[in-house]
Amino acid sequence: MWSIGEKKVRIPLIQGGMGVGISLGNLAGAVAAEGGVGMISTAQIGFREKDFDQNPREANLRAIGQEMKRARAISPDGIIGYNIMAALRDYEDHVKAAVAAGADLIISGAGLPTELPRLIQGSRTKIAPIVSTEKSAKVILKYWDRNDHKTADLVVIEGPEAGGHLGFDREALEFYAQADYMEEIRRILEVVRSYERKFEKKIPVVAAGGIYDREDVERVMKSGVDGVQVASRFVTTEECDADIRYKEAYIQASREDIILVKSPVGMPGRAILNPFMKRVMLGERIPHTPCHGCLAKCSPAEIPYCITDALIAAARGRIEEALIFCGAKAYQAERIETVREAVESLFPKGQ
Repeated sequence: MWSIGEKKVRIPLIQGGMGVGISLGNLAGAVAAEGGVGMISTAQIGFREKDFDQNPREANLRAIGQEMKRARAISPDGIIGYNIMAALRDYEDHVKAAVAAGADLIISGAGLPTELPRLIQGSRTKIAPIVSTEKSAKVILKYWDRNDHKTADLVVIEGPEAGGHLGFDREALEFYAQADYMEEIRRILEVVRSYERKFEKKIPVVAAGGIYDREDVERVMKSGVDGVQVASRFVTTEECDADIRYKEAYIQASREDIILVKSPVGMPGRAILNPFMKRVMLGERIPHTPCHGCLAKCSPAEIPYCITDALIAAARGRIEEALIFCGAKAYQAERIETVREAVESLFPKGQ
């Protein structure tokens, strides 16, 4: 048993953050109500606001608070947090808005969240970096220690079978497809345990990527981690905030449809092969809307397509013109289920 702040984690399960518009207040609240940790993604979270096209920054900040209210209406006492990408242009504002909304936890990846401890200073919000390698774990924990005299409250290890943007280059992904990533997890655990000793506190470590069923949970837990983070499994739930056509894309996908893609962000990602991605892979440049200012590093004139446009299309169910991020095992989805059914499948009662 471990805790996040004053709240005990009843089930060692974190629902992975999925943007844009896939894991919002409804899904996060439902997972928290079942005893897991519910996560809201802030990536273009305000895309449904009327003024999003004109004022994306204000729309996103407003929506951060609104989605927490939705989640709290479902789970008043559960553990609910935000996944905030370090690559966001308005990263600092998103973190401050999440703290103001009452986040129990902020998980941050897609870059190194070097400023996170400073941004949550004086609050009860706990912080967790996403790392994929021993090297990245050493870098971020050493930085926080040296600059803020603070360490992580939790660490998420995101493996090569995760969905969306991945913390590996293409060569590393191909290597880990053949090698046992468990050894990397153990090396990261050693790094984290050294900071546990230094700061005299428990730092739970959670593994993510390619965890879809109870067998996956049992396999990963043998590495010594304290819990798991699961995302794709929750897409095909009734409570997931995505359009039904997005969920059906998972159900209809075969193993061969799940591919590695190059994102305009400059990082490899995992997604479902569809007409949109075929156009991109053939070198077509997709016209896009005026810039919504999502990323700190982006040149609208040079990108092959706008990731905001492509992900909003996905969330709204315009599947043929969308980037459909997914984990390596999304093809295992066979039906729409409830969050409760998914959680009990991963963690059967009495076990």
